[in-house]
Amino acid sequence: MMRTVFYISDSTGITAETLGSSLLSQFEQLKFDHVVVPYVDTVEKARAAVDKINQVAEATGRQPIIFDTLVNQEIRAVIATSNGFIIDVLDTFLNQLESALGEKPSSTVGRVKNADRDAQYKHRIDAVNFALDNDDGARINRYDQAQVILIGVSRSGKTPTCLYLAMQGGIFVANYPLTEEDLEERRLPKPLAAYRDRLFGLTIEPQRLAAIRSERRPDSPYASLRRCEDEVRDAEALFIRFGIPYLDTTHASVEEIATRVLVETGLRGQRS
Repeated sequence: MMRTVFYISDSTGITAETLGSSLLSQFEQLKFDHVVVPYVDTVEKARAAVDKINQVAEATGRQPIIFDTLVNQEIRAVIATSNGFIIDVLDTFLNQLESALGEKPSSTVGRVKNADRDAQYKHRIDAVNFALDNDDGARINRYDQAQVILIGVSRSGKTPTCLYLAMQGGIFVANYPLTEEDLEERRLPKPLAAYRDRLFGLTIEPQRLAAIRSERRPDSPYASLRRCEDEVRDAEALFIRFGIPYLDTTHASVEEIATRVLVETGLRGQRS
């Protein structure tokens, strides 16, 4: 059964989507069509959103679910006329916080002051550029600036994790691929030796690794199960030999991998 879910916000919609998706993940028997409607900051935009919601309700014969983080009461009143089931994310928590804190919320759109937001944005852009410049061992002369260096065999999830950590947390991350030559020597590659305390390993089940590599280079030695088994075994042995923390990425999303890296390393990302 497919249900349509709208995430409506007067800002980016990230908060509504993040919380709503987390809640809906508990209903594994259902499938959801996710629709983000950001920057609904006028009555006209709210009416357009209502039209979309009502069209879906009529076409599917099922009431759409709506998660909203709208602050403006006039705009919220327009959304309330739709044929959707509305979950007001802000009011759910703000009413309880108002009671606990003894203060009224400001009811202003957005949470971060412009100066703070601009500084965070610049920092994250710098982190993304750093991740791109230091991807896959492309550069090794800036590792002193890295907060963490992800290492692992090719296609074990290093690059997407680096980019996620940079974009979402402003973390300066580099990554280095362990090659057959590195693994045969059974020692840390020379560029990594001075930064042993910043290393974090990623591993993956050989069968999954072979499948991923086959999509990139089908029927090649690079994608053979035997080679994948050898590389994964040798990489994990290297992690253990040098006391490098590592995790298995086989069944984890990039969000889960990034969160585990932050927890294991003790790093703290920027708050959105």
